[in-house]
Amino acid sequence: MAVSVRYQLNKNKYLLPPEVDRLEKILETFMLSDPRNCLIMDLGLRTGGRAQEILNLRKVDLNTYDQSVFLRGIKGSNDREIPLPARAFQQLYSWAEKLPGTELFPISYQRLYQVWELYRPVPKKFHSLRHTFAIRLYQKTKDLRLVQVALGHRNITNTMVYADYVYSQQELRKLIL
Repeated sequence: MAVSVRYQLNKNKYLLPPEVDRLEKILETFMLSDPRNCLIMDLGLRTGGRAQEILNLRKVDLNTYDQSVFLRGIKGSNDREIPLPARAFQQLYSWAEKLPGTELFPISYQRLYQVWELYRPVPKKFHSLRHTFAIRLYQKTKDLRLVQVALGHRNITNTMVYADYVYSQQELRKLIL
């Protein structure tokens, strides 16, 4: 009999608020001198996109009317369109206009990994940006369905990990502290 083990979140799998602050300061510091790499990391934090979904972005995926970015789902996930703050969208759009060809980030996954190693605020994986996005969105909205859509999950069960984690952390704090 196969036992299904449910994915567990812990503080090693997402960025804590001070770590997010540190990353945002790093990105702000290097945005002018290294826009490509800073934009990739900023998109990870602002869209919850997987590394490959971000690397697959093309110029046509930028919606100037809505100031959003269209992510093509991988690993069986749904496509989705994620709005960006005006300043973040403008930086991305300005970067895209300067590029030849159709790709926004013509680098390999391996190169992205190397870049993340240079810029990351703490030794956590690039995927921690996806978890950070999801936790922050759930904490802000308490809308599990919205988190599901934003992450491109086909099954709400995959999204439940965020609600379970946030809920258990908040309840434990109330009871213990």
